[in-house]
Amino acid sequence: MIESILEFLKLNYSHFLIEEEQRNSNIPHVFLKPEGIVPVLEALKTHEKYSLSYLNDLTAVDWLGKRKIRFEVLYLLRSPKNKHSQIQIRVPIDEGDSVPSIVSVFKGANWPEREVYDLFGIPFINHPNLERIVLPDNFVGYPLRKDYPLEGPGQDYLIQDLLQIHIQDDISKED
Repeated sequence: MIESILEFLKLNYSHFLIEEEQRNSNIPHVFLKPEGIVPVLEALKTHEKYSLSYLNDLTAVDWLGKRKIRFEVLYLLRSPKNKHSQIQIRVPIDEGDSVPSIVSVFKGANWPEREVYDLFGIPFINHPNLERIVLPDNFVGYPLRKDYPLEGPGQDYLIQDLLQIHIQDDISKED
């Protein structure tokens, strides 16, 4: 099945494909340019034969110091129609780059994209509500990046803000 998908992508979307060395993985994968993620996922989802209609996972990897391009955004697609065959789409990006949101293709990508933004700092273009989802709004940094300090930046600022929020809540309850 993967050979057929690769042939389909080379025939129709070769301008989005990136030639990368194959990684040692038990999941078949392809590398795409960021601008190709939406049209390629749409095509794989709606293709009659492949029907990769289930977004199983969306995450990122920080390759700091290990690869030339720092980040990869990973999309794991499955086809419930075809014995749950799967393919992983990898989108390499550098620090400061962004990736188009796939919420228009997979509604379930909303929260995983927000999580990747929150923990890695990778922005998604045209996301309907790109804001932190796990950490407080005033959290400094992105804790899943390899260059994030092991002890954290110090959370005194968080405690101070939380105390201020609770004091304001108490005052508003008294009114």
